[in-house]
Amino acid sequence: MTARRFKPGETVDFAVVGSGAAGGVVARELSQAGFTVLVFEQGPRFSPADFEHDELKYFFLSGITVDPSSSPQTFRRNPGAIAEVSRGTQPALYARLVGGSSNHFTANFWRFHEIDFNERSALGSIPGTGFADWPISYQELEPYYTKVEWEVGVSGLAYASPFDPPRTKPYPMPPLPVKSSGVLLERGARKLGLHPFPAPMAIASQPFRGRPACIHCGFCMGFGCEARAKSSSLYTMIPEAEATGRCEVRARSYVYQVATNAAGRATGVHYFDGDKREHFQRARAVVLSANGAETARLLLNSTSSRFADGLANSSGLVGKYLMFNQGVGVHAAFEHELNEYKSVQVTRVVHDFYDSDPKRGFYGGGGIDARIGPQPAIWAMSSGSDLPRWGADLKARIEAFPRSMYSAGHTTSLAVETNSVSIDPKLKDAWGIPAMRVTYKDHPDDLAFTRFLQDRQVEIMQAAGAQKVWRDDVQDSAWGVHLLGTCRMGNDPAASVIDKYHRTHDVPNLFLCDGSSFVTSGRGQPTMTIQALAFRAADHIGRFAKRNEI
Repeated sequence: MTARRFKPGETVDFAVVGSGAAGGVVARELSQAGFTVLVFEQGPRFSPADFEHDELKYFFLSGITVDPSSSPQTFRRNPGAIAEVSRGTQPALYARLVGGSSNHFTANFWRFHEIDFNERSALGSIPGTGFADWPISYQELEPYYTKVEWEVGVSGLAYASPFDPPRTKPYPMPPLPVKSSGVLLERGARKLGLHPFPAPMAIASQPFRGRPACIHCGFCMGFGCEARAKSSSLYTMIPEAEATGRCEVRARSYVYQVATNAAGRATGVHYFDGDKREHFQRARAVVLSANGAETARLLLNSTSSRFADGLANSSGLVGKYLMFNQGVGVHAAFEHELNEYKSVQVTRVVHDFYDSDPKRGFYGGGGIDARIGPQPAIWAMSSGSDLPRWGADLKARIEAFPRSMYSAGHTTSLAVETNSVSIDPKLKDAWGIPAMRVTYKDHPDDLAFTRFLQDRQVEIMQAAGAQKVWRDDVQDSAWGVHLLGTCRMGNDPAASVIDKYHRTHDVPNLFLCDGSSFVTSGRGQPTMTIQALAFRAADHIGRFAKRNEI
């Protein structure tokens, strides 16, 4: 079969907005279930040969990420402050191409643990937050975690961590080869009585479902994979959706409004094509998988006489409870060359501090990994805390790059209502659509735990034999790539935007499936859970459609 091309005026069963980790899964599952699916993607479609190893272009010139010159955003720390146009990294940073951010992510691929879904019941309330349980459990999601691992492709070693939640199958591929950084993390952690284990990665360690194994080029984080070893939706879900003959992926198509009728049902989407011409696509149902920031923005921009405050927003919570995941790093230099620029970012992880511990006096948990971290230019430009900024010390640190590694700490972000995505009252993008305004300030507990975890990272690096250790600053987040929580899931329509099946409470044929549905943030690696939720959502949405319930 070949990819479908729908004719103008043709009504599709599902319009899916976004082709990333969630949108790709939803498109494949619904098209394989027999439905017609049209996927809209803001950015272009790349072939493997289109991806480049260009640090300047990809990190500083928006090579595959949202471009501030055409899609500006504003940022402020609290609702009373004036939001300023972001001149550097976008506050809500995401890839803009077919496959979305599953192209440029590091591919660190942890499952959430059982506690992530019921922390509120286990720990009690936290003042100043919307801390809540999920309406689903880990046990409900476990079959879909397994489906992600075997359908999308994950390398790892089951049961290697004593902290892992229950699983029904091992990983389909063995772990990727350990790197110098992994050996050193393991050495230091074991000296301290900790339990390092092989990192689960959404990168093929051996040929898998027609894709080749990793070629260890070293360009994973922030880059697309020209070898097709990274398990991006571009290489996994999207081609399989198109192979049904019922799915079209329409690149360079920017959806700016979801249309509704007098009965309050979604009727399709308004979008711009690559030449900024306006079109309307009719659909029997709409699924938004545009990411946790753009999904909220699209709903808030989809106003009408019936939905004056934005679509699916009777709770007033669309855009609220944005969570970035806090995190911090430690740079370490060793006696011998590590040559970390080769191969994948991460090969070993420590989860001894995953759970929140009331004895610490603050909420929070997380994981530690070891990696190359930034590429050489960003490594040289990194400054803050006790990192040298100039002179002989800076020169020595740059020269130590071949002997250096980075320990990354991944932590929680509490759900705070004022942390949000909203519509800027003045700024518009290059298409004339009101721009995104991000409001964000970390909860003090998240900063406290981040400092705690960084101390543990320093101890591990020192135990591993580091000659010199430098700390990153622990500070309030000014941007995030984990865009979570803005359309939270829940049973109560007054306290959530979607139900546990990802159907919006207000519009029966409108579904949201991406990081926006998260109730809590997890510990810094959300993509595995986003895809598990997408498989589960597609199962239920398909059943609803077959029973004529949408």
